[in-house]
Amino acid sequence: MNKVEICFSPELIHLHSLENKIVVVVDIFRATSTMIAALANGINEIKTFADLEECRQMSKEGYLIAGERNGLTAEGFELGNSPIAYLDDAFKGRKLAMTTTNGTLAISKSNGATEILIGAFPNLSATVSYLQSKKQDVLIHCAGWKGMFNLEDSLYAGALAKSLEATHEAAEDGALAMKALFEKEGHDLKGFLSQASHAKRLQNHNIEADIDFCLTLDLFGMIGIVQNDVLKGIEV
Repeated sequence: MNKVEICFSPELIHLHSLENKIVVVVDIFRATSTMIAALANGINEIKTFADLEECRQMSKEGYLIAGERNGLTAEGFELGNSPIAYLDDAFKGRKLAMTTTNGTLAISKSNGATEILIGAFPNLSATVSYLQSKKQDVLIHCAGWKGMFNLEDSLYAGALAKSLEATHEAAEDGALAMKALFEKEGHDLKGFLSQASHAKRLQNHNIEADIDFCLTLDLFGMIGIVQNDVLKGIEV
């Protein structure tokens, strides 16, 4: 049986081996949820950047640019970090360059894995199906909040570990703990995660619709996968 483990923050990724593992990067509120929404609604590809200025320069190459810091749209960017903005094929056929406070950093720190996937509740089942077909160990890399543990990413990690249990066993205490937490609280994601500190930060920005979207299961039958440093969507 393959293994599944959880890294709770990019600050801890150096404690985990990436070799011969598929890494699933997750930033529920909101980067990876936004990426999946964008790809499922016709964005051709996404390039991710940890640095604001590098991302901003991509507009010169015809990219739609999205930048977020501390929950707000960064200065000089066309879009922030809202998954709702991409629905109904709003930017179909465009290429997107994106930088966020936490999620894009976690992607950059996952280099060295066999594959890098993008995890979100709206495509959870598709991600599970793909991982089970690959028969490799899985490391779930939570973006967290500015280097610290956060509840929503970790609960998604528990949901993924639980969903994989027919083929993957928990390799360490974090995976065991988050799987148990999801078993206890997963029936009411929105109610439980309304307590999360980042959910409260987002509520202060009046974007409850984003939160609802990010916690909706299985809207899309596709995965997000990094190929040659570019994020693509693949139907499974």
